[in-house]
Amino acid sequence: MGKTLTITIVFEAGSLNYGEGFANISELKKFNRADGNIYSFASRQALRYDIVRLGNEWFDWNLDVVSKEKGTVQFKDEVTIEDSVEMDLFGYLKTGKKSLKRAAVVRLSHAVSLEPYNGDMEFLNNMGLAERNKLDPNLANIENHISLYTYTITIDLDKIGIDSNDNVTLSNEQRFERVQQFLEIVKLLSRHIRGRQENLAPLFIVGGVYPYANPLFQGRIQLKNGELQVNPLIEVMETTFAGSSVKGDTLIGIASGKFSNEQEFRSTFAENISTIEETFQVLINQVAQHYGVKQNATVKA
Repeated sequence: MGKTLTITIVFEAGSLNYGEGFANISELKKFNRADGNIYSFASRQALRYDIVRLGNEWFDWNLDVVSKEKGTVQFKDEVTIEDSVEMDLFGYLKTGKKSLKRAAVVRLSHAVSLEPYNGDMEFLNNMGLAERNKLDPNLANIENHISLYTYTITIDLDKIGIDSNDNVTLSNEQRFERVQQFLEIVKLLSRHIRGRQENLAPLFIVGGVYPYANPLFQGRIQLKNGELQVNPLIEVMETTFAGSSVKGDTLIGIASGKFSNEQEFRSTFAENISTIEETFQVLINQVAQHYGVKQNATVKA
């Protein structure tokens, strides 16, 4: 039976993703929900962009894989997943006389805010530049929202490093290294936006390596009065599959001092809970065991 790694993450950040806007107003990307509230979000494409950016900066992921030879921006015909970690993790589509596609092996959800957006705006101008030449400044307004956000990652470990389109099969050491690098990036993920570098590093993480593919904790993270709700997670962990409980394979990592009911989590999930760092190290070790390789002390950069 195959193995799938799925983790749901909570982080805190502000104003992560803007839409097209109108006039001199920049609008956040956001949802309207049935509870009457509006929630901002960072799209999965935005998350992917910064994961790939950091993959290139930290681990030298090859980004020279794109062309516009066929009239549309797409991956080069001659490039395979052996050359590109990005194509391996996130899939590709190559059009032509014979179109080739490979579905994403790493699936990302949008990062959706857990706290509603209440219409906060920031007024901006370029007074500093305008005053140099005694000109009138340009004016702008941008929507602002600082919140806790949650998103989910699901990785089919058995499909990493394998592509039948080009008859590519990487070694288990290479497959493990790519997943390890991805998890190291997620652990310290950040986003560059409008002159800011927002920290997307997890404050809370729940998930593990399971013998079935399902984003188990997606949509189960709820926040009320500054408290992450325990009961929805208990209900998921009571689920069984083929006689095995979700709880037995689940890890929880939590940052100290962030959530007012932290002690409730520590007492309820005593056997499953640890620090964020320890949780990632256990996940990386489980991935190494799945591929049958020895875990490296350091990730190649």
